Amino acid sequence: MNFGRLYVIATNVFREVVRDRILFMIGFYIIILATAIYFLPEFAAATEDKMFLDFALAAMNLLGLVVAVFVGTGLINKEIEKRTVLVLIAKPISRAELIVGKYLGLLSLLAVLITAMTVITLVFLQLGKVPYSKVPYSIASVLISAFFLFLQLSLMTAVAITLGVFTTSLLATVLTFAVYLMGNITQDILQLGRLGRKHGIETLTQGLYLVLPDLSRLDVKNDAIYGLAALPNSTTLISNVGYGLLYTLMLLAIAILIFSQREF
Repeated sequence: MNFGRLYVIATNVFREVVRDRILFMIGFYIIILATAIYFLPEFAAATEDKMFLDFALAAMNLLGLVVAVFVGTGLINKEIEKRTVLVLIAKPISRAELIVGKYLGLLSLLAVLITAMTVITLVFLQLGKVPYSKVPYSIASVLISAFFLFLQLSLMTAVAITLGVFTTSLLATVLTFAVYLMGNITQDILQLGRLGRKHGIETLTQGLYLVLPDLSRLDVKNDAIYGLAALPNSTTLISNVGYGLLYTLMLLAIAILIFSQREF
């Protein structure tokens, strides 16, 4: 792959998505947190810090997921539907470079979004401690949680692109959300199959567990609420990072393979 061409493709994707006013998500996020920090003390006088951090990380996750899914499923599919893919592949750009370049472009946008929302969250936490200061939180644990959220969204972006390569944008969007929902409960599905004590069901649940991403391994936002001490040990964290990266690379390889076989 030519890194110069990858950079050009990624930069064009970033600029195109920014022109679609996707960064307005940051302003929307500020409004959400401002509303939450005002009303939460009314519902939880003693634990509003915990509730606010939990709410902020959940909102960050949801907004990032919306961007990853809706933008990711259309990155390649939009080029196919508009037939502009014929112009792109006619140039000295390989299909693999097109997939990877568009993925990196959306990934850079997600990195900006997550970074901005994390900084905003920490600012609100500090501002919130002016009128009340009851529950301590660890900045390190919040940063680790944001990093793992970025890894999770990176994986979901790869899912969205892979599905968008061979199906319509609408169906790819539905399937990507389904993968996200199933990926968060894969361990529960596995345990359910074992409790059923039926070989067929257990085999099915094991198959789903092996095929679907285990997104719970990339979700430490609940642990962040209770500080760094509650996070998994460093070995587990590194193992989970490796799992996320490996799964993402596998999905991109599948997307490249499918796209390389398509005729236009």
